[in-house]
Amino acid sequence: MPQEATGKTGVPSETRQKPERPRDELGRPLPWDAETRLRLPNFDAMSIEENDRAARQFLVDRNFFGAHEAWETAWKQSKGTGDEELFKGLSQLGAGYVHLLRGNAHGATTLMRRAASRVGRYPTGTLGVDTAALAARLEDDARGVETGEIVPGPDAAFRPLAV
Repeated sequence: MPQEATGKTGVPSETRQKPERPRDELGRPLPWDAETRLRLPNFDAMSIEENDRAARQFLVDRNFFGAHEAWETAWKQSKGTGDEELFKGLSQLGAGYVHLLRGNAHGATTLMRRAASRVGRYPTGTLGVDTAALAARLEDDARGVETGEIVPGPDAAFRPLAV
């Protein structure tokens, strides 16, 4: 049996955990010795439903990185349930708005459109989401970024989102 890898390339295990990287409010990595400015719960210890509820609250609070992380965990937890592509789309929604606030127009529009495509495949009412309206909103915001109506950056102005 091969020995477990060690060092930075080793796989985290019970005996070798990957340290949490300090992050700023938008989820960007900070230097290892910096104080983290983004506090998030242990999403892996939460159920799919708890992660979904947390993500929706993060969305209301404009903490799009937190929403992305919670829905990404729900996506992984929901594999094989039929809801995994919806959670993946919701995770991409969070990532799209993270990119928008970070000033990355291309990343924002790409992820918003991917999210719209995945979310829009589900019937309205799935997990209580108006999927048609949400997909349309994501497309509208992507178009707004492209036309300059929505200017990427930390102060990007757009209507509040709710799922």
